Amino acid sequence: MIPGPSSVIRVSLMILVVVVFQISCLVQIRVLGGGADIVPLLVAAVALYAGSVPGAATGFFTGLLLDLALGTNLGASSLVLTAVGYGAGRYREQRDPAHGLTPIPVAAAATAAYVLAYSAVSFMLSIDAPVSLLVVREMLVTVLLNALIAMPFFALARRVLRPVLMVDPSPRRRRESTIAQGPIGLRGLGA
Repeated sequence: MIPGPSSVIRVSLMILVVVVFQISCLVQIRVLGGGADIVPLLVAAVALYAGSVPGAATGFFTGLLLDLALGTNLGASSLVLTAVGYGAGRYREQRDPAHGLTPIPVAAAATAAYVLAYSAVSFMLSIDAPVSLLVVREMLVTVLLNALIAMPFFALARRVLRPVLMVDPSPRRRRESTIAQGPIGLRGLGA
């Protein structure tokens, strides 16, 4: 991501819209006892398209806003979402996510990491929360729902972030530029 005021403003507006939409609308929609949670999807999308440091920063500020809006223990969501953003960003930096279906496993892994780590942090902070097997079912439903909505959500995030990204994240453009440059071994050998 090209650091600058426009990228900070874009990501800040995305954070605000996602947190408000999650708190006001998506919390009320329940499917099989669980609900979609687009907060880890936003953090994973920014990390996947921009890298580990912007992903971690997005996770921190998203978690901070979420904790402030809900009135929960300040820092619990920030801690977990910072780690989720950094992990998704490191995945991007270690492997080239060129496959078009990459958002599905990234979203599932980010959501699973978020719900498990947030549960562990809440348990360690001794927040009074019910512990039963229904919690496990709700976690699994949340992971599955987020995996289902991952493709359109990541596409929307890519569309919003595209003007401030250094590299176009779409696999088609990357493939076209690779074909235009020629085989890997012959690049840079003037023709």
